[in-house]
Amino acid sequence: MKCLWNLLLLTGVMSGLVLESVSAEPKQAAASHHQPPNFIVIFCDNLGYGDIEPFGSTVNRTPCLNRMAREGRKFTHFCVTAGVCTPSRASIMTGCYSQRVGMHWNPRDGQVLRPISPYGLHPDEITVAEILKDKGYKTGMIGKWHLGDQPPFLPTAQGFEYFYGIPYSDDMTQAVGKRLGERFEGNQWPPLPVMLNDKVIEAGVDRNLLTKQYTEKAVEFIEQNQDQPFFLYFPQAMPGSTQKPFSSEAFRGKSKNGPWGDSIEELDWSTGQILDKLVELGIDQNTLVIWTSDNGSPMARNMASTERGTNNPLHGRGYTTAEGAFRVPTIMWWPKTIPAGTVCEELTTTMDLLPTFAHLSKAKVPTDRIIDGHDIRPLMVGKAGAKTPYDVFYYYAMDQLQAVRKGPWKLFLPLKNFSRHPHFKKGESSKPLLFNVVTDISSEHNVAEQHPEIVKELMILAEKGRADLGDTNRPGANQRKPGKIENPLPPTLETTSRN
Repeated sequence: MKCLWNLLLLTGVMSGLVLESVSAEPKQAAASHHQPPNFIVIFCDNLGYGDIEPFGSTVNRTPCLNRMAREGRKFTHFCVTAGVCTPSRASIMTGCYSQRVGMHWNPRDGQVLRPISPYGLHPDEITVAEILKDKGYKTGMIGKWHLGDQPPFLPTAQGFEYFYGIPYSDDMTQAVGKRLGERFEGNQWPPLPVMLNDKVIEAGVDRNLLTKQYTEKAVEFIEQNQDQPFFLYFPQAMPGSTQKPFSSEAFRGKSKNGPWGDSIEELDWSTGQILDKLVELGIDQNTLVIWTSDNGSPMARNMASTERGTNNPLHGRGYTTAEGAFRVPTIMWWPKTIPAGTVCEELTTTMDLLPTFAHLSKAKVPTDRIIDGHDIRPLMVGKAGAKTPYDVFYYYAMDQLQAVRKGPWKLFLPLKNFSRHPHFKKGESSKPLLFNVVTDISSEHNVAEQHPEIVKELMILAEKGRADLGDTNRPGANQRKPGKIENPLPPTLETTSRN
C-alpha cells in the first residue's frame, strides 16, 4: 500500500490506522490466462480535469493516481457526453448519446433525474452490465446510480446482480427537498437512502462515510469474485454537487484545498485500496481498471480558485458544453497489457466502454439498435498509428446541439436562444466559434474566419446530428424513449420492503 502509506505520512493521521502489507510477489491468479478480463470502472462525480496530480493539480495530493498513471495510460481527450450527471451516466451504461436513449431531459425533472421521478433508463435498453452478465460475469455496482429510483429502473433491473449505494445524487436530501417545496415535488423527497439491491437499508445517510463504506464494499466484492470474471461499476459520490464535499475523519481537514481537496485525497486513497487488492490477489494482470469522472467540476464563482474544483487548463465550467465540462481526467490501468507511463491524445468517450468491454469478453455488441460508441482496444494498448474512431462528436445541452468536433476542431454553432452557454451571452448575437482544442487547449483563439472551409464542413455535420439525434423543437429520426411508470413511490424503508 505504498500510495496509502505516503499519504498518511503527509497527513499525519497514521495513529489508529492499520496498514495491511502487500506481498512483493503476489500469488498466482487462480484463474487461467484464458479467463476473460475483469473490468472495474471508477466514476467520480463532478471531479475536474485539473483536480488530480497526473493532470496538473498542485493542491490535491494523489499519490495512488500518480502510481496508476505511472503504471498505466493517461487519456487526455477522453470525453463524457454531457456536462451533468444523469445523461452522462446513461451513456456509460448504454454506449449511446443520452439523446439517443431519451435520458437527456424530461418535462418533470429537467436535465437530471430528481427523487421519485416517474422516468428512468428504459428497461429495453441493453446495458454493458447485461452484456457481461450474459457472458457469465458477476456484475456489481457500488455507489451513485442516478438513472431512476423506481424498481424497473434500478441497477438490479439493468443487469447488476449486486447493488449497494444511493439511487441519485448525494445533494438530493430531504432537507433540500423541503426548501424546494412544490418544485420537483421536493416536499415529498425522502431521507437520502442507502440501498442494498432493491431495498432501502438506511434512511438518512452520513455522507462523510460514503467513500469509506463504498471502498470497503468494493474490496469485498473483488475478494468474493476473484475466481471468476467480474464487472464492478464503482460510481463514487464525491466530490459531488455540494459546495463543501464530504470525507471521513482520517481525511477531513487534512488537505491544502479545503473540503474539495479532502474528498479528492480520500478518493485517491480509495483507488489505491482497489489496486492494492488486485495485486494482493494476483489478478491485477487480468483486470482492466478505468478511472474517470462523470463531468467537469462546477468551479467556484472565482474561477481562479480551486475550492470547488478546477478544469484548468481547459476552458469553462461543468454543467455546460465547454471543454472543461466534457473532457475529463482519465487513466486506464492493466498491467502487462496497457503500456506503462504512456499517454493517448486521441478522442475517446465513455460510449466506447460498452463495445470495448464486449469485444474483450468475446460478447456481441447489439446489432438491433444504434450504438454510438466504438471499440477502442487499439488506443488502449497503444497500437502504433491508432487513431480516434470518431468522424464527429456532438456536444448537447439537454435537447440543444451547441457544438461539434471533428479531429482537432470544435465548432460552437451560432444560436439565437439557449439556457446556458460557455461562450455566448444572452441577448447578444452569436457567430460561429472555431477552436483547435489540441493546440489551443484553453479555447482562447477563435479561428473561424481563418478556416471557413472547416466551419462549413462542421456545419454540415451538425445538420446530420440534428437529423439523427434531434435539436430544440426538432425530434431526431433515431431517438428512443426513456422508461416511464405511473404513480412512483419514494424509496424508503417502508415502501421498498413491500417489493
